[in-house]
Amino acid sequence: MASNKKKSISIRKYKNKRELNIGIFLFAIVFIYLIVTVIAYLTDDNISVYEVREGSIVNDTSYTGLIIRQEETVNADSGGYVNYYQNANSKVKSGSNIYALSSRELDVAEESSGSEEGSSTLNSEVQAGVITDVQNFSENFDAQDFSTVYSLKNEITTALQSALSQSKTDHLDAAIEASGQEVTTYKAARDGIVAFSVDGKESLTKNSFTEDDFDRSNYEVTSLHDQMQVSAGDPVYRMITSEDWSVIVQLDEETAKELTEQEVTSIRTRIDKDSETMWADFSVIERGGVSYGCLDFDNSMVRYADDRYLSIELILEDESGLKIPKSSVAEEAFFVIPQEYVTTGGNSSSQGVLVSEDGESAVFQAVDIFNISDDGEAYISRDALESGTLLLKPESSETYTVEETKTLTGVYNINRGYAVFRKVTILCENDEYYIVAEGEDYGLSNYDHIVQDSSSIDQKDVVFE
Repeated sequence: MASNKKKSISIRKYKNKRELNIGIFLFAIVFIYLIVTVIAYLTDDNISVYEVREGSIVNDTSYTGLIIRQEETVNADSGGYVNYYQNANSKVKSGSNIYALSSRELDVAEESSGSEEGSSTLNSEVQAGVITDVQNFSENFDAQDFSTVYSLKNEITTALQSALSQSKTDHLDAAIEASGQEVTTYKAARDGIVAFSVDGKESLTKNSFTEDDFDRSNYEVTSLHDQMQVSAGDPVYRMITSEDWSVIVQLDEETAKELTEQEVTSIRTRIDKDSETMWADFSVIERGGVSYGCLDFDNSMVRYADDRYLSIELILEDESGLKIPKSSVAEEAFFVIPQEYVTTGGNSSSQGVLVSEDGESAVFQAVDIFNISDDGEAYISRDALESGTLLLKPESSETYTVEETKTLTGVYNINRGYAVFRKVTILCENDEYYIVAEGEDYGLSNYDHIVQDSSSIDQKDVVFE
């Protein structure tokens, strides 16, 4: 008979075994790395990188100068109406007709427009000359020298004025003949530039000008023109008799002292009126406790014949080269050895020296050269050799003991990912930048990367841009 006794079943509960999740493990490593990197970045000194580029620094000062030239005012002998044979600021020869004086107004304008012959046209010779000037300018134009545009303008203006002066003379002669009046013609007493404006300062010289002459508050210019009625003794034209002219500028005490100490005898200038750049002889004049700079020119007077005051810049420095921040420049000391002790390794092109212990046998040791001076001295790092090291001259028994040091001015180049000292030759400076020489051996090149703050790095330090 089957037993009705129930069998008891024992159930045991086991702990689940956790499996390693590789994804979480990798995430934790990356997370920790990021935290360490951020902390290191925030606590370490950051290296600012500067890309070297070509540039220039112009050190100039602007002034308003007083023009002094050899000129004289010509006055009318009697009263009447004036008509001019010449255009303003024309160069004339002695004996050339300057103006005609009539008792009544001449109908010059009506005469010149009343016939085809009276119209102002350019002959083929003048036209060909202008076209040639323009073609030559176009072929040789350099956008970096825009002032040549003004030179072309002046050449064409001179050619046109010459042609139009002849036309004007023909018109005036025809008007005089048609008027039936008795007209007196006046000629130039000497060669010069004829100008049709006066301001009362024509007699100024380097010895007679005063500080009051720079005051323009009451300055007036009287323009002289055709059909103007004059009385005896009134000015009718101004004659400039020399291409030599001067511009006087007021200098502050510091600038005058600096230019005097530097014994500056010539200086480069830029005239704002037409952006023309010219060299001038320079001297300092002391007058009544005030210092003046005297700029003497010997050409281009005709362009400024109507001006008494001229805005002018004195270009004290104008250097081009590689532009670098002042903060990037450092000084570093190097061992200096005669260049003859530098050689190359037996199976390589590496430069180095022969290190000797007994003055007879030697072992080649590669070293970095940072400069070769004009005196034939090689600059090598003080980390490469120890003071007192004995060097053997190649193919000789002569020796040299390393001990003398000299300082170089330079920057830290980081093109290779670590700091390498490169020498610089400073040409000029302003408040923030230096202009240094380009293309030097052991120097910088355009687009090099350097450390912007030299105090934040040392030679051979690794840099990650």
